[in-house]
Amino acid sequence: MTAPLSGVRVVDLGQFIAAPVAGQALVEMGADVVKLEPVAGEGARHIGVYGDAMVRTHNGGKRAIAVDLRSADGRRLAQRLVERADIVLQNSRHGALDAAGLGPAAVRRANPTVVYGTVTGFGRSGPSAHRPGFDIAAQAESGIMWITGESGGPPQRVGFPVVDAAAGHVLAEAVLAAYIGRLRFGEGRHVEVSLLEVAIALQGTVWGEYFATGQPPSRKGNGQPTVAPAADLVDTADGPIVVSAYTPAHFARLCAVLERPDLAEDPRFATNADRVVHRDALLAELSVAFGAMPRRAALDLLVGHGLVAASIDSYEQVERNPDVLATGIFTEVSTAAGPHRVVGVPWRDGDGRPARARHAPALGEHTADVLAEIGCTPDEVDALAAAGVVHVPAATSLPSA
Repeated sequence: MTAPLSGVRVVDLGQFIAAPVAGQALVEMGADVVKLEPVAGEGARHIGVYGDAMVRTHNGGKRAIAVDLRSADGRRLAQRLVERADIVLQNSRHGALDAAGLGPAAVRRANPTVVYGTVTGFGRSGPSAHRPGFDIAAQAESGIMWITGESGGPPQRVGFPVVDAAAGHVLAEAVLAAYIGRLRFGEGRHVEVSLLEVAIALQGTVWGEYFATGQPPSRKGNGQPTVAPAADLVDTADGPIVVSAYTPAHFARLCAVLERPDLAEDPRFATNADRVVHRDALLAELSVAFGAMPRRAALDLLVGHGLVAASIDSYEQVERNPDVLATGIFTEVSTAAGPHRVVGVPWRDGDGRPARARHAPALGEHTADVLAEIGCTPDEVDALAAAGVVHVPAATSLPSA
């Protein structure tokens, strides 16, 4: 089956997570994605194992070219590359690429049908337009940290760069919509995603509650503030589980499964509103009911009766989870440095096959090939490399995918 974006040319000017995530999504749909980096490599290549994980996870299957955009020759090479692109992606600070002729306005003048996708930190029109954007800043200033953490405790961030990752997927969605528009109407477009807006949009339901009630949310730890039991921790004999049973039907079923009709009849738990007020008392009763059960038995009992329950797993336990293993999302790729494991893409084709994992390119791995495609001769590539305008690594035996 032909990949849906087969033949589509993408230039990824991104670094770290947000724009590279979008480029990775386009790779998995069949696009030819060329990642353009400085000759010393993008920022993630210089921050140790965390940065290495970013490069490996979000750049598989891309072709890598390393160009010095501070030089006039390097800027001309990059401009020639984007002039031939169908899609360009970037997440540099607002205006940072303009001097190189790679900002949205310049690229669209040279290539009117291009779809140009930008991730900013705070948008391009507000007072923070030129402020660097980081996941933690978006979490802090969107309300995410305000509502995350234990009641009475300090604000906490979500334990991974959720806004960066989500912004990458939102950018891919926006770019694909714009590309469909180009196919239908022949028009290029600049689409923009900001970390701040994505962070707010991720909390849409909470914002909806706030708009409806006028009551600002507060940190509650586990559990959802307006329904109970919902995402609440309940103790079992060998560790807590998460339980949700807040609709009238589900709460009645929970009481029946536990053979505790007294809970259903208790006026403290008669309605959802009552259960929210008396959440601590309810959880104490549920912990008594489950306290003698092994965790696995409790989960089997609840799930077997159509109730929402889940174990709280460490990374080691997630690795061994048979449901996770069945998806094939953890896979191994080969590189010149040896094999390593990566997280694959979380979707599969209509035949149920997961997308094939690919290795992330080494710095400048495809510089010579990409420059040849835009008209450079081997002698010109050698001269550019000797002048430090581009980086061409020594020959390797890296796999082709």
